[in-house]
Amino acid sequence: MKVPLFDMTRQYESLRDEILSAVDSVFKSGRVIMGENVKKFEEEMQDYLNVKHAIGVANGSDALYIAVRSLGIGDGDLVITTAFTFFATVSCITRNGGTPIFVDIDERTFNIDLDQVESVLKNHPSRGRIKAVIPVHLFGRTVDLERLEQIKERYGVKIIEDCAQSVGSTWQFSDGSVKKSGSVGDVSILSFFPTKNLGAHGDAGMILTNDDHLAEFCRIFRVHGAKVKYFHEMEGVNSRLDEVQAAILRVKFKRLDSFHQRRRELAKLYNELFEEYDLTNHIVCPSLGEGFECVFHQYVVRVKDGHRDNLKSYLESRGIETAIYYPLGMHKQKCFAHLPRVELEKTDRACAEVLALPMFPELREEEVEYVVKCVKDFFEEECAC
Repeated sequence: MKVPLFDMTRQYESLRDEILSAVDSVFKSGRVIMGENVKKFEEEMQDYLNVKHAIGVANGSDALYIAVRSLGIGDGDLVITTAFTFFATVSCITRNGGTPIFVDIDERTFNIDLDQVESVLKNHPSRGRIKAVIPVHLFGRTVDLERLEQIKERYGVKIIEDCAQSVGSTWQFSDGSVKKSGSVGDVSILSFFPTKNLGAHGDAGMILTNDDHLAEFCRIFRVHGAKVKYFHEMEGVNSRLDEVQAAILRVKFKRLDSFHQRRRELAKLYNELFEEYDLTNHIVCPSLGEGFECVFHQYVVRVKDGHRDNLKSYLESRGIETAIYYPLGMHKQKCFAHLPRVELEKTDRACAEVLALPMFPELREEEVEYVVKCVKDFFEEECAC
């Protein structure tokens, strides 16, 4: 059996007629840049996330760059973030002239360790230069949003939520209220890269904020810095959400919550099968937990005792596609070698142990069963040696 890590074609087949109709409507309208679909999709996302402003841009990386730029972060400014993330989380800081301060992760969640964030905010010798914190809601699991709000208020720093993998994930506050990721930051971002839970058929991204002034900046900056065409108020960029992609995203957006529910069901099945096969001595599964809702952009396990790479090769030999997110932390990337060196033991351990198994809404139960059975076979063979 062949099991893909992600298969876009299965979802397309189920939505094909509706997607083609939506795209055809765009072409018939003759309005392929910043049209009605972009406007309506922004409004729909505002309502869904309960934010005041949603600004469509060309991709998630641009969204991060513009978000940092909107806060005036530049030369000499410091931004706390995680090294266990995709490159764009960090390059958005350095490309604006700022310097990242890397802190380690919480081993249970892979998210940024907020204890360490607070420690840096209290004790860093240049703490007055720390302007913001960028938490990443990794693999679809939300960072503690209530504590993020407290950190923002207590230390006077800006919060930029990187929600590239977490659209629709939630956190329950101590008063019983529930908020979605992206709704508490001064500015937040989404990515609609094709493999995301809400994926376009190309690149697309979005900026979220409740601040009118930040929203105005982002709207102007994304179109060459011009509020009125040909009259440029700043040196902006060309980063517009494509009308065709917006039309496709609106078709998928109507099913997003059902996609999330299916991902959670698959994650639960994975966890139950790993438990049933008595593999928890070898595999650490992600928590389903209470008080939060993970949307499982990826289903990522830890493989103990140095078996990760051999397990990956074994699964591939059995037709199962896997991936490593991430093989090297940002603190050890060559392009960031000029930054102050820092030891991040938990990040390094995660890079050596994590393995993403197949996860997408159209994944079949028998495929999950096959994946876990192959993991079981591997450890039976490995332990018999």
